[in-house]
Amino acid sequence: MPTQHVPSTLDLPDRRVESRDARGTPLAFDLATNGEDFMLGEESLRECENSGAEESRVGAPRQPAPATSPRCVNAAAGRPTEATLPQLAGVQPLDAEEFRAHAHRMVDYIADYYRDIESHPVRSTVEPGYLQHHVPENAPEEGEPLENILADVTGAILPGITHWQSPSFFAFFPANSSTPALLADMLCSALNVVAFNWLASPAATELETRVLDWLARLLHLPNGFLASHSGGAGGGVIQGSASEAVLVAVLAAREKALRALRAQEQEQAHAGGEAVGAAAGRGGEGGGGEGGAARSGGGLERLVAYVSDQTHACVKKACQMAGIPSSNLRVLPTSAASSYALLPCTLQRAIDADTHAGLVPFFLTCTVGTTSSTAVDPIEPLAAIAQSHGMWVHVDAAYAGAACVCEEHRHHLEGVQRVQSLALNAHKWLLTNFDCCCLWTQDSKAVQNALSTTPEYLRNKASDSRQVVDYKDWQVPLGRRFRALKLWFVLRMFGAASLREYIRHHVSLACWLEAAVIADARFELLAPRTFALVCFRLKPLGQAGSNKEGRAGGGQGDEGRGSGGEGWALNEALLEAVNSSGQAFLTHTVLSGTFTLRMVIGASKTERRHVEAAWKLIQAEASRLIETTV
Repeated sequence: MPTQHVPSTLDLPDRRVESRDARGTPLAFDLATNGEDFMLGEESLRECENSGAEESRVGAPRQPAPATSPRCVNAAAGRPTEATLPQLAGVQPLDAEEFRAHAHRMVDYIADYYRDIESHPVRSTVEPGYLQHHVPENAPEEGEPLENILADVTGAILPGITHWQSPSFFAFFPANSSTPALLADMLCSALNVVAFNWLASPAATELETRVLDWLARLLHLPNGFLASHSGGAGGGVIQGSASEAVLVAVLAAREKALRALRAQEQEQAHAGGEAVGAAAGRGGEGGGGEGGAARSGGGLERLVAYVSDQTHACVKKACQMAGIPSSNLRVLPTSAASSYALLPCTLQRAIDADTHAGLVPFFLTCTVGTTSSTAVDPIEPLAAIAQSHGMWVHVDAAYAGAACVCEEHRHHLEGVQRVQSLALNAHKWLLTNFDCCCLWTQDSKAVQNALSTTPEYLRNKASDSRQVVDYKDWQVPLGRRFRALKLWFVLRMFGAASLREYIRHHVSLACWLEAAVIADARFELLAPRTFALVCFRLKPLGQAGSNKEGRAGGGQGDEGRGSGGEGWALNEALLEAVNSSGQAFLTHTVLSGTFTLRMVIGASKTERRHVEAAWKLIQAEASRLIETTV
């Protein structure tokens, strides 16, 4: 009798098996394999029907026959029924023409969104839990048209969006978007590769390596950070965020430090053993001393990491995840006197105290452009101190590193030749959509020692040859997207000259704002403007007077969180008045105990008129608050 030959990679025995349909009715299939494929046999189905048997039985092997419609049998009823093997009836997951039509519609929707973005309040005005009234509890049983979904995006989703791409978004460091990056992101999603190793998609790995070398050269990083000039010792990798990048750096530093400690303790143990042997030869006098294996505190509990009080909180989280005791994270003080940069003498004193206590300094974070005020730690002297103690130095340049493609900002990276890793978020200020954090290291071996795992199912000839990079060993997760496409598109379609112009445009707008703050005696600067962030406040009532350019630190004696200080409450009210208007969005920080307004300029579509409008709004709300308070 004819049988249905179904190709398969399953290695199943020759047997009849029982399954069930969507209603739970038993379905008997006759399967026969030759090690490569299996068959549905009509003969077995007829045998089952004739005998009325409901039990599955082992059948004799059958030879493939010309394909016919696959059939299954209702084992409970004992008769064959026409049914296909599992197929998609009327469902096309990815039909080219349907995608083309829907994609055109989606592109129109996105283009209209960007065209009309200024009509939306910058900060979302919804209340927590608002969406539960718009989205049903259960998923739909049947599919819906795209237009219905887009209507809900407009009516339910957009009201709950804080519009990061608004030209009046001055809050957090920006999340840049651009046409090249959007197009590349579309292509990345279409290709949808999971490029954990070279074999999984060679182009994804090799383009990432080359494009990060491109950007490293634009930053004038030393050759040790380039894959093409470091002899394999260094190179770049794209992470999801600066938080992931610093975790990789901490794990690499921890692994390197622990290996050094184990080697040192083994050497001391060996030396102690020789001393014991020598003493025994002299009659056992003197004892053996303390070998490394006998000493307490030989592991994580001895490792100490160093940050400043301006360092991003992600470093603390990374140390927690790496098992570093919270008591071993040194948060070193900064002040307005140093423009909130970490002083080398402060670091040296902390390291001296820890080494005297028998602890092991292993990690230092230097920041180029802190979150609160864009302070810049002096890399050269700090790294020199750390280097003398064999420490890993990581530079967090997540925001301001992008500015260093401009010659006038490049000096902020002086001393980078001494550090082991550096991270820059291209998705902040280089027109590359989130997520795209560029991490470079001069010690990729330490990174791989900490993160490499190669189970048998991932082994392959290329990886075993060690002639390729497997980026799974440079990050925490296994899977990874083809993110290099975005940076590649941006660099090619804009070019380095346009990116420099873009950054200088934002810096010039920040310079204008800085001058405007200085010109209004009611306000004062609280930190120097270094890039495109301006930190300022409305002076407490009664203190308005002449303003001095470059003032940092501000009045710090009259307020603190919870103290009820007039300056704190006044500026908190000013911030909320501006943000609740929907016309602009700012955030705050605290510098030397002072509530500080942060206005960072960096959105892709921001122009001079948007900065001027935001400043006029701030002035108007300040006047209203002063009038109602007096």
